[in-house]
Amino acid sequence: MSVYRELGVEPIINACGSVTRLGGAPMPAEVLEAFHQGAQEWVPLEQLQSAASKKIAAQTGTEAGLVTSGAAGALTLGTAAILAGHNLRRIEQLPHCDEFPHEFIIAREQRSGYDHAIRAAGARLVEVGFNEIVSNAGVRRTETWEYAAAITERTAGIVYVHAADSAPGLSEVVQVAHEHGLPVIVDAAGELPPRENLREIAATGADLVAFSGGKAIRGPQSTGLLCGKRDLISSAALQMLDMDDHYELWSPAEGLIDASQLKGLPRHGIGRALKVSKEEIIAVLTALDLFASGAYDAQNLEYLSWLEKVAEEVEIADVRASCYLVIPENPQRWPILEIQVEDSDAFEVCRKLREGKPPIYVGHARLHEGILTINPLCLQAEQVSVLARRLCEELT
Repeated sequence: MSVYRELGVEPIINACGSVTRLGGAPMPAEVLEAFHQGAQEWVPLEQLQSAASKKIAAQTGTEAGLVTSGAAGALTLGTAAILAGHNLRRIEQLPHCDEFPHEFIIAREQRSGYDHAIRAAGARLVEVGFNEIVSNAGVRRTETWEYAAAITERTAGIVYVHAADSAPGLSEVVQVAHEHGLPVIVDAAGELPPRENLREIAATGADLVAFSGGKAIRGPQSTGLLCGKRDLISSAALQMLDMDDHYELWSPAEGLIDASQLKGLPRHGIGRALKVSKEEIIAVLTALDLFASGAYDAQNLEYLSWLEKVAEEVEIADVRASCYLVIPENPQRWPILEIQVEDSDAFEVCRKLREGKPPIYVGHARLHEGILTINPLCLQAEQVSVLARRLCEELT
């Protein structure tokens, strides 16, 4: 009996991928076992985060790291670290920061609902640039001089949303920021794989980088990683960890929090709501090792065989739809199946798949183009034939 059915919630076939609203990526057996073992013992979280910091730093080539509550938590904590540093008064009053620099410059074309995680710490975003190509108004995108021109005494840092086609390049933006003594925080939540990005993004000189732990890394869905400069990670950790202790007894683990910058023990910071458990920390560190070692790569061939089976079933059925396999050049990335719906309403097909038995969720990013997307990451072998059958039923 499914633990979800006992609560009256019907499990679905997830052909959408590691999206948050459906529960993230599948956790390998090693990760689940690490989570289970981590639940059997108790440790001081500041010591555990200190050990995690060293492991994250080793995998990312940065000075320090922190396990966070998702990439969103990493962005909020990273922003709070830039805003407050080790200033006890600022830590106490976040997100209210009118008294000190709190503006972050961001390219207008990189804005999204996800940057609420930045704003939640008290930051005010200042937009620069245009994407005139997308707006059909010219040929230019955001340029580095626009960042420099927007810098004022109220500027605290720069936000950069990393993607393969982000412009201008991150290294250029970092150079402009550092010329003006400003840090850069990078949203790289979905930028894995390739695993080289663990190191290459931070290698540009970016001060903080946020990754999701519950997508390609395949740790618990609610985990993330923040890595970068030691002093900023120290501030982020300070604002997240439990501060209910006597200052005379408090002994933060070496390498995580720089107590020499503090004249007292701060109260709970803005990151109190972003805490992670000991089990989550152990699990995501196990997943990080697996991901960084390439342990997941071989599974992409199995994913391809599943998608080929689905495509074959759809193509031989009496339906008006065409299948296209999208096979990435980088073997670290898994293939995707796109199904072009020719006569039916793709939104209606998607809705019927969700409402059927079993419920099936497919990728919906291109429904307006009449395309259903099948992402195999969260599928199980025994679900493939069911998925194919249900697609044929709803496409008929």
